[in-house]
Amino acid sequence: MMLSSFWDQVRCVATELRQGMETGRVLFGLAASVLVPWERGWQRSQPWAMITFSVLYGVYVIEPYRGQEKPWLVLTIIALVAMSAVLMHSPSGMPSLGFSITLPLTSGSVPVARRVGAGLLVVAIAVAWWTAGAKVREAIAVFARSERTAIFMSAGLVAVYGGGLIAKAVTAPIRRTVKNLPQGDPQRILAEDFMMGSRNIGLLERGLMFAFLAAGQPDAAALALTAKSLARGPASDHGKYASEYFLLGTLASVIAALAMSVAARATVGLSIL
Repeated sequence: MMLSSFWDQVRCVATELRQGMETGRVLFGLAASVLVPWERGWQRSQPWAMITFSVLYGVYVIEPYRGQEKPWLVLTIIALVAMSAVLMHSPSGMPSLGFSITLPLTSGSVPVARRVGAGLLVVAIAVAWWTAGAKVREAIAVFARSERTAIFMSAGLVAVYGGGLIAKAVTAPIRRTVKNLPQGDPQRILAEDFMMGSRNIGLLERGLMFAFLAAGQPDAAALALTAKSLARGPASDHGKYASEYFLLGTLASVIAALAMSVAARATVGLSIL
């Protein structure tokens, strides 16, 4: 009896793992089939390449489950999303295939094509919701009720954006000094050039550091900080203002990410590092 119960539990766990693998394959495949050509800019420059890649990759993703109904609905969603991206972002809407017969959407104004693209996106969302609505609602409910999720997500937001306020405050004197320098001053030009884009870089830096530290991987956080210092660190010809700005901003980001990760891990009962 005990052996039978043990094997029942093993089969139950194996079934859950298999279902999780299937869901992961479909979800990750859906994302990859659209994001890869999107990042390459094919929705503007090579619209048919985007649609072809998305559909073919979608076929590869659902191939093990081709005998079921829902995977084909997933492929439909992929095709609709790809077509909507092309219609909304291609300069001329849906281009011709190169034959004497053209698609109905080939002609007409771009705004019309964009409206059609938006409509296809709405259809894709509706099909996706109908296909996996119950599971999505269940996942959202679990996610929303999870205390750990709320703690880490809130702590991460505080680290990223609250740390930005700290970095802004500690670097304010340097920014004021640079702003008071005469127009055309080489030190001002170099400092302002270095400070450009620092806000977005700081957000990414604090986000990465908090994620690594919260996951209990301080070594990875140190590597991320080192990589940032090597890529972003001011050279000697940037002047003292850029160096001071970089040092204070980096220290503020490290303190914010470290403090909030330690606080979050301690709150949920994990070791602080």
